[in-house]
Amino acid sequence: MPRLAPGDPAPDFTLPTADGGRIRLAELRQATDKGVIVYFYPAAATPGCTKEACDFRDNLASLQAAGYAVVGVSPDGPDKLARFAEKESLTFPLASDADHEVLEEYGAWGEKKNYGRTYVGVVRSTVVVAPDGAVTLAQYNVKATGHVARLRKLLAVD
Repeated sequence: MPRLAPGDPAPDFTLPTADGGRIRLAELRQATDKGVIVYFYPAAATPGCTKEACDFRDNLASLQAAGYAVVGVSPDGPDKLARFAEKESLTFPLASDADHEVLEEYGAWGEKKNYGRTYVGVVRSTVVVAPDGAVTLAQYNVKATGHVARLRKLLAVD
């Protein structure tokens, strides 16, 4: 799958969320000053994904104060996302992309290697979408540990 780059238009999406509602990227980005941090992760309640989600939770207030919204996207169903959000006290939206359509549009679904085995799955990625819908930052194959701290530096969130 082709990956997004700064300046590309971000594909809009509407996805079901952990709270039983639906989230639309266009509405979310228009409600921000700087944009939306959309992060793609493989599976709720796994060690790396939990670490990353909790890092976003712990940094959410400063990201919001800097003008950003955060949304996490995974192929997990809304029920699993709801349990994950409740267990980890996550206060930002978690969206379900069970058919991988959005993951594919964003280049976050592709070939991966693990212990010498090749398979297709979620490529841990983060895309920042400006209020006008343009991609301002796109990172692929990010490491869960320390990712939010590195992202804060790139976005100049102090």
